[in-house]
Amino acid sequence: MSDLRIALVAEGPTDYVVIEAALKAVLDKSFILTQLQPEVTRPEMGGGWGGVLKWCYGTSKRHSGVLDHDPTLSNFDLIILHLDVDVSTFSYQNCGQEVITLSGQLNWANLPCVRACPPASDSADALAVVLKSWLGPVSLGRSSVLCLPAQSSGTWLAAAVLASDDPLLQHAECDITLENRLGQLPKANRIKKTRRAYQTKVSEITQQWQIVKSICPQALRFEQAV
Repeated sequence: MSDLRIALVAEGPTDYVVIEAALKAVLDKSFILTQLQPEVTRPEMGGGWGGVLKWCYGTSKRHSGVLDHDPTLSNFDLIILHLDVDVSTFSYQNCGQEVITLSGQLNWANLPCVRACPPASDSADALAVVLKSWLGPVSLGRSSVLCLPAQSSGTWLAAAVLASDDPLLQHAECDITLENRLGQLPKANRIKKTRRAYQTKVSEITQQWQIVKSICPQALRFEQAV
């Protein structure tokens, strides 16, 4: 049986690590995860949520209809579009004048779109509307799923590696600082936001996935979508 072919459009390399670890827990067969964004051969796209925005906009210019039917994505069994929920607190101004202009011309949904938390799902749902607006005439199909960790994919890492009663996990999905605070822990427990540091925790994320879902309802929503 051949491997599943999965495409990932994400904010950055640490998100790839966390999402790959989550997929290992969720899927019962092997897969190959290909990162389409950020793409090292296309530095003009940039990283972060602005890079995801540009990827979506680029897709809207070359295709219309269902995302799954985009000829450039036809080789994939699953397409994952990722944004951290903290993007709901940002503004198009963070991406410069060109993006501000496009947001008005193309009627993109408003940013910021943050809602009161808990529940984090309210901001996640509002952000999903924003992301879909970036795709313009392109709609998500049966093989397209959103991955919207609250407030970031680092929250899933924290839920996997910290004790369940750790104070850092109180209101974890509503804590916009949690990922950064992992990098401020005492040296023995510190986890810097680098691909290399996150990679050392892959097995823990996969093995502790049930706990991650119990602390982070957005992780459960991702599993159900997949």
